[in-house]
Parts: sequence; C-alpha cells; structure tokens
Amino acid sequence: CDLAAAVFGAAHRVPWPSYRTDNDEIRERLARVIPGFERFNDRVRRPGGFGLPHPPRDERRFPTSDGRAHFSVTSVESLPPSAASEAQRAGELLLQTLRSHDQYNTTIYGHDDRYRGIRGDRHIIMVNPADIVRLGCTDGEVVDIVTALPGPERRACGYRIVSYPTPFGCAAAYYPETNVLIPLGHHGPDAQTPAAKAVPIRIERQRAAARGNQQAAARGTKVDEVTAPGR
Repeated sequence: CDLAAAVFGAAHRVPWPSYRTDNDEIRERLARVIPGFERFNDRVRRPGGFGLPHPPRDERRFPTSDGRAHFSVTSVESLPPSAASEAQRAGELLLQTLRSHDQYNTTIYGHDDRYRGIRGDRHIIMVNPADIVRLGCTDGEVVDIVTALPGPERRACGYRIVSYPTPFGCAAAYYPETNVLIPLGHHGPDAQTPAAKAVPIRIERQRAAARGNQQAAARGTKVDEVTAPGR
C-alpha cells in the first residue's frame, strides 16, 4: 500500500493509505466488484465462513454457447527415456512438486501439511510403499533426490522418505525446495511452463549420510497415519 501511494500519489482515486490499516475497507471494496462477496464484512465474521458461488456446481450452468459442459480430449506423450542405462531407468520415479496446507504459492507459513498428515518438516519425499521396497529403501530413510535428465547434475540433498499412497512409479515433494530439480528446458511444448508435475528422478543414498541423519533428526519430522491420497 505504501508503494502504491508513493507511485500514484495522495490524490489517487484508490485510497491506498486506508488499506494499510483497515482490512474491513479492503473487504468493502472487494464486495463492490466481485460476485459472491456481497456483505463480505458481515459474512466473513460468521463461524465457518461462507461459500462462494460456483455456477457449474450450484446451477449446472456453464459459460458456453449452449450452456452445457464441453469436454475436450488431449493426448499424453510419454517422456523420452533418459540417458541412463536400462538398469538405472528401472530405478527412476516420476516426481511431482506440490504445495502443503500451510503454503500460499511459494510463501510458506508453517511446516505442517494437514492435507497429508505430515508435520514438522518439508524436506520429505512421498513414495509409494511398493516403490520403497522395489528401490531397496526404507520408510524414514534420508536420501538425495537426483534429476534423471541429460545435462548438469541436479540434486536435492537430505530428504526423508515418507511412505504414501502415490501412484506406483510416482513420487511427490514440496516446492519451492525441489525447484532445483527442474531443468530450465524441461517445460510444456506449447505453454512453455515448467513441467513441475513430471520430473524423472532417482533416489540415492546420501553422499554424507551422517550429516544428513543429524539434520533430519534435528528437524524432527512427524508423520501421522496416512490412509488415503489427498488427506
């Protein structure tokens, strides 16, 4: 708000200084322009909050020419094999990076993930129990994550394996910590956005296992009983 006030000046039609000290004023302005936010200040103070309108859910209404849902079909191409040997490829996983519950975009507000029952640490990698056995690892083991793509080595060190019902052959870890694993050229062919949901990786035992174990112990990861994806 201070930056906007300095750029646009005190005479600007948006009262930037008042936004800095009065959240109710911000909500009042939002209520004027965003459908579904009417009486925002009153409704936000009700226990449990309020739901926003969702035409497809509430009215089965879609913004299409005939008012009906339109579905499209797209093709999915397999990733090209990495430059590793066949034996090495057999040990690869497909990593997706994702957010925790206590996170908004790349802003991290805490180290607990209520969605998945993981508390106290973000330096974890979620792996299917069958893959953990297949790779000769153990639940709770601290490992390095290495990108299995051509080019310079990309390594994220000191990640604790968490047994989690991801699809077989797939793994998941939090971003932005694991952004280091995504090469600049690894992106969608059309949108050019980073392919952060499909990064070929392999798991390796730490180069400095003793140091990693000490770091992991200090972080004190706690994992609740995990029963289903998306918890």
